[in-house]
Amino acid sequence: MELYFREYGSPRSDQPTLVFLHGLFGSSVNWHSIARRFEDEWHILAPDLRNHGRSPHCEVMSYTQMAEDVADLLEALFVEQVIVIGHSMGGKVAITLAQRLPEKLAALVVADIAPVAYDHEFDDILAGFNAVGLSQIRNRNAADTMMATAIDQPGIRQYLLQNLYQDEGQWQWRLNLEGIASSMPAITGFAPACHQSYVGPALIIRGEQSAYVQDQHEPEIRNCLPTVIIETLSGVGHWVYAEDPEGFTRILSSFLSQFKT
Repeated sequence: MELYFREYGSPRSDQPTLVFLHGLFGSSVNWHSIARRFEDEWHILAPDLRNHGRSPHCEVMSYTQMAEDVADLLEALFVEQVIVIGHSMGGKVAITLAQRLPEKLAALVVADIAPVAYDHEFDDILAGFNAVGLSQIRNRNAADTMMATAIDQPGIRQYLLQNLYQDEGQWQWRLNLEGIASSMPAITGFAPACHQSYVGPALIIRGEQSAYVQDQHEPEIRNCLPTVIIETLSGVGHWVYAEDPEGFTRILSSFLSQFKT
């Protein structure tokens, strides 16, 4: 599968490439403002994962498949060493990639997710998408009004509506909603589990107000990532890099400094 990707900065032979992986219902554009902060000193790739953004659609998506997609992209671009930075679903993809190709990773950064299965349901999110009558809307405001019947948080609606685009006058979703919905058990789960630890440098940046990385998850996290450093951003939730870009950048910059030449 040939993933669409955004590229920032220029390739460097003296340090790894940064690879930013987005979360569920997101795309590479979610990382744009953070990538711009690092592009002067790093080469950066931000792909759209399968069934998201401008990348191809397919019926199924597992973490193994998504990690293989990213590995294929790196091979096609002749990228030797990477530091993978993944948020939420993208963080699980990053962990899976580290398990499968540890020699490729100089380090791993995970934003607000643990290598565990979650009970979270996304029925309200999918209902929000389905509430939007694509043939009836004239603009994004109309789509937002329709989506509000299922999702009352404006910030989440704006995040989801980044997937809305117009093609020859017709509004469409970039997401493969059917493929995502059918793969939801695999996405909220985590298989394969951490049968093989990634012993390289690792960092988790979690939100203080998020329920995704809890203290009770630490044994499973350290089984999977024995060298991990866990940093907490106060006053923010799950979207750590969007809610506190300054704090996120500060922590990430400090971690990355050991890999700069």
